Amino acid sequence: LTILAVPDLGRSAAFYRTAFGWNQTVDVPVYAEFELPGGMRLGVYQREGFGRNTGRVPVQTPAGELAPSELYFHCDDLPGTIARVEAAGGRLLSPLALRPWGDEAAYFADPDGNVLVLARAASAG
Repeated sequence: LTILAVPDLGRSAAFYRTAFGWNQTVDVPVYAEFELPGGMRLGVYQREGFGRNTGRVPVQTPAGELAPSELYFHCDDLPGTIARVEAAGGRLLSPLALRPWGDEAAYFADPDGNVLVLARAASAG
């Protein structure tokens, strides 16, 4: 389970729901959680709610900037996933290209500046 602290829960949940089509398993006023392929889960947590658990509200990534982490997703339908992420409002950072480690990958930022990598092994294309 990976959880991201976000400033606008509704916007973030809508982005992930639209971009990936994952099953949303939790939908409460301050938190949404999605079931990813392979049994992993991704949660988006309203920053202030997140702060109640930790005792401090996390720093918000300024608009147009990037958070200091990335989420790396291997995709069965890479072109389709790229199209859905773009349509959902993902900001292209680096177009689809063969990377030195052997994956084809495209880099995006979600509405909160979290870096998303959409990838597949080069031999899978």
